[in-house]
Amino acid sequence: MSASAVVRRLAALSGASAVAAGAYGAHDFKNRDPDDYQMMLFETANKYHFYHSLALLGAAHCGKPAVAGTVLIAGMGMFCGSLYHQALTGDPGLRKMAPVGGVAMIVGWLAMVL
Repeated sequence: MSASAVVRRLAALSGASAVAAGAYGAHDFKNRDPDDYQMMLFETANKYHFYHSLALLGAAHCGKPAVAGTVLIAGMGMFCGSLYHQALTGDPGLRKMAPVGGVAMIVGWLAMVL
């Protein structure tokens, strides 16, 4: 299977999991104050999860899909994953991963130039 096919499939799985996470968050946080910090973290994670699932679709069509896709997925895992974790558990232990993940997502976008 080609790298672009793998990245397309990962993009589809990521998009599906973003929808599932969004639905979960909509129900789990529905009775909370909209200014609740954990709810805001979850919504931020979900928004970036969606955006970067779409970016993965683009990465599948760039010159180096394996490079761009790998960096985007790593960035999503570190950024979105750490925010989802803190939003759902209240534990800020993975908070330091978010900026590293954000930089990785930027690098993933830039890797699509290759």
